[in-house]
Amino acid sequence: MDNIENNVRQIIGLLGGASNISAVTNCMTRLRTVVKDESLADTEKLKALPDVLGVVHDRECAFEIVVGPGKCRKYADCCRAMGVASGTGMTAKPSETGDKDKKARLRSALKIVGDIFVPMIPGVITAGLCAGFASLLTQLVPDYADNTVWSTVYNLLSLISTSFTMYITAWAGYRAAERFGATPILGGMLGMITSLDGINKIASLVGLYNESQPLDSILRAGKGGVLAVIFGVFVLSVIEKKIRKIIPDSVDIIFTPFLSLLICVIPYIAVIMPLFGYISGGIAWLFGQFCMSDSIIMNAIVGYISAAVFLPLVATGMHHGLVALYTVQLQELGYVTLYPALCMAGAGQVGAAIAMYRKARRVGNTDLRRVINGALPTGLLGVGEPLIYGVTLPYGKPFITAGLGAGFGGALVMATRIASSTWGPSGLLGVFVMTEGPNGAAFNAVIYISALVLSYVGGFIFTDIFVKDSELRISENSEAAAPAENRLSPGQTVTVGNGTVAAPAAGILVAMEDIPDSTFSSATLGQCFGIIPDNGEVYSPCDGVVESVADTLHALTITASDGRELLVHVGIDTVKLHGKGFNVKAAPGDKVTSGQLLMSYDPGAVQDAGLSPMIITVICE
Repeated sequence: MDNIENNVRQIIGLLGGASNISAVTNCMTRLRTVVKDESLADTEKLKALPDVLGVVHDRECAFEIVVGPGKCRKYADCCRAMGVASGTGMTAKPSETGDKDKKARLRSALKIVGDIFVPMIPGVITAGLCAGFASLLTQLVPDYADNTVWSTVYNLLSLISTSFTMYITAWAGYRAAERFGATPILGGMLGMITSLDGINKIASLVGLYNESQPLDSILRAGKGGVLAVIFGVFVLSVIEKKIRKIIPDSVDIIFTPFLSLLICVIPYIAVIMPLFGYISGGIAWLFGQFCMSDSIIMNAIVGYISAAVFLPLVATGMHHGLVALYTVQLQELGYVTLYPALCMAGAGQVGAAIAMYRKARRVGNTDLRRVINGALPTGLLGVGEPLIYGVTLPYGKPFITAGLGAGFGGALVMATRIASSTWGPSGLLGVFVMTEGPNGAAFNAVIYISALVLSYVGGFIFTDIFVKDSELRISENSEAAAPAENRLSPGQTVTVGNGTVAAPAAGILVAMEDIPDSTFSSATLGQCFGIIPDNGEVYSPCDGVVESVADTLHALTITASDGRELLVHVGIDTVKLHGKGFNVKAAPGDKVTSGQLLMSYDPGAVQDAGLSPMIITVICE
């Protein structure tokens, strides 16, 4: 916790201090902050902090700091403990230029939806998992109703799930009121009204209820769903603010909420609910045509595209805007069709990260390997943002190859018409909510896991083909990537086992156990160390005599003046180059001194051949 507190202090300082932060909250992976003066914030230094995987700053004064699942809540709590305002009613100033830009306005609208639904995600996940487990139980234990234990388990799971899904409009209304500046409990009441049976009675009285086909009614309970609630609460907020301006302070608490809700509820029931009911029905129908059509080819194409392009939405935070679409489908159809395909985007990242790990090991990029080790487990469980901001997005190309690989899994799940009972859980945990659709939960589970594996493999193959090892090499100018104590100059003393030698090149020190070749990392030949070189110059690590030079020119041995035998090996598997690009300046029998130039070569050419240019120095045993 001390480490978190220290990091939070730095974050607060780099955001201009606690007095400059007007609100803070968290979602699943991000510490979400709003500042008063963004000129006081330092985005680049924020990105360089420990635990910070990325910073999203796409609205004026809004900074979303990606720290990963679990940590984000601890960071938010720590911020509040240090005197930063809570996140209720979080808003950010619209960009002046963004208001003129349609894309910026769309992003802002989606952000509003995200602000409303993000705090509801824990409930969504809990309800969805309970619904999924209940559905699996009915198929695995068909006679569960006759068994007291299984029947109790089923009813408990259903009770938890229903507590959210039945009253989702109330939760959405409460959150929307917080977002729009209305009284939250009034927003919750308006949302609750939406789902109560009294709406059906009113609809019958005014001739808008279809007794024989209730779902075809112009007005009925639940009509319009969360879309109607969000718009209705926005209207409520406008009415409430206007009334509050004219009501005396002495009776404000009595008459403002009463009049606001009374005035709002009439147009809400008469106009907003029916209107958004048709809009919601149209959206559900449209997605049904694309995601659950009779054409397997159409479904597969839509699935591939959806999974392939989803990562950019996550990177910009715009994916939260899709929650409204999920909710519409869940309320209109009882299941969600788009979400299973989008789950594959995270799986594509897992495959890409595994490919990058192998390449990072090959070039000695221990920092990247460390980040992947930390982000990969959460990626497997469906939380993709640590992999996005810590692994694929910083390198650019893997971010694209992950999406291309994920598309194959998306195509499979949509072609087989898999649907989910909710949204939220993905990755390996998603199997428990992929219980809907025409084929049954057991079939869905097998196909979903197969699609995950397909996305893993696709992301791995695309990344392995299109991302070169050289692109993952630590930048020679990156002080952050290599601590000062790990950077060597030619001739600098390096401790190897019980002795010392001079560094044969300028570059970054790599410990023996991190050398991506078991022959060296296991000390089979003797104690050794590696250097990721800054250039193609190789110097003698000691005074002595050159004993041999490899026919392929990539290695030579020296007998030191103290009797030790040293091997200088340039690159890993560079024997495959048959000496191409190597220029050895010493021959067997030549006397050499420490720091004398022995060889020159082109590290870039070695990397372009898919090989590591690491220089390894071994004290042979």
